[in-house]
Amino acid sequence: MKEERVLSIENLSFSYEGKALLYRDFSLELRRGECVAIVGPSGSGKSTLFELIAGNLHPEKGRIYHGRIGWVFQDPYSSFHPSYSVESQIADVASREGAEERMEALALEPAMLKKLPHELSGGQLQRCSILRALLMEPDLLLCDEPTSALDNITQLETMKLLMQFLDRVGILLITHDMDLARWSSDRIVDLCSEEWSDGRRCA
Repeated sequence: MKEERVLSIENLSFSYEGKALLYRDFSLELRRGECVAIVGPSGSGKSTLFELIAGNLHPEKGRIYHGRIGWVFQDPYSSFHPSYSVESQIADVASREGAEERMEALALEPAMLKKLPHELSGGQLQRCSILRALLMEPDLLLCDEPTSALDNITQLETMKLLMQFLDRVGILLITHDMDLARWSSDRIVDLCSEEWSDGRRCA
């Protein structure tokens, strides 16, 4: 039995006004349980693709279908308001149902959520960001360079924590780190070469 499709992009074309096409007849499908990495240099359209999926930009041609979206951003400090506790900001957008199970999986203590964002390390706050996204019960997680603001050890730890939820979601990952893309993803989309390559998820 095939896993549920959580994202389908069909023959997408898009350009900014007065600019060359970033996408021409671009198609992509993602199912629950899969991680697909989007790679390419700055300006190749990685973040634009996420904005198109989120509906903040509109394609010139083609269609995008997706389930409920959760978003994990590059810089956890800019994704939380500095003046309010992490807990209150999560409660603004998501239910606490299932929070204890997810917090345990993410190695988050309840006391951490009572703190202001600047009182947590980058790795701790990014785990809070993942928690917030998961509590929104998404079908699709858009992860925009989710580990690039972290040190190398914390990058790997955070990505391992994120990957354990693949039984519940599909993950679309933007990264400039090809090693991370190869380790974490089932498929890699290089926006420059437009070639697909098999990824490898290690234990």
